[in-house]
Amino acid sequence: MAKQLHLITVGKLKDPHLEHIEKDYLKRISHPELVIHELKASAENKDAEGEAILKKVRDLAPTGGFHLVAMTEWGKRSTSVAFAEWTKVLIERPAKVIFVIAGAEGFSQEVLQNCQERISLSELTFPHKLARILLVEQLYRAQTIRSGHPYHN
Repeated sequence: MAKQLHLITVGKLKDPHLEHIEKDYLKRISHPELVIHELKASAENKDAEGEAILKKVRDLAPTGGFHLVAMTEWGKRSTSVAFAEWTKVLIERPAKVIFVIAGAEGFSQEVLQNCQERISLSELTFPHKLARILLVEQLYRAQTIRSGHPYHN
C-alpha cells in the first residue's frame, strides 16, 4: 500500500493566498500523505521540462515501480466518487503513484509515453496553479469519501 502520493508540478505557487489554501488541504490529507515536488519552468521548452519530469520520476522510483498520471484536459473524466474509488485502487498497489502537472507549454511526448494514465479535472482549461489546487482539493475530497466523512456532502 502506498504511504505517499506524489505530485510533480512545473513551476511554483507564487501567490500567498493559493499557498495558504494548498497548505490547508495538505495538512488534512493523511491517507496517504501527498508530497509535492516543484520543478523549475523552462521558458517555452516542454522537452526540457519533460526531461526534468522524468528525471524526478526516476529519483522517486529508481527501481521503476511507479504509476505515472498526467493531469490534462484531454484525460479521462470522472465524478468525485469515481475518482475516490480509482485512487483507492491506486493506493492499494505497491507502485509509487505520481501525478504530473506540466508547464504552460504542456507535456512532452516522452512524458506522455511514460504515463500509465491521463486524467482530467474538467473539460475546461485552467491555469496550472489553479489546476494544482483543484487536484489537491480532489485528493482530499477522495480521502473523505473513502472514509465516510461528510465533507463531500
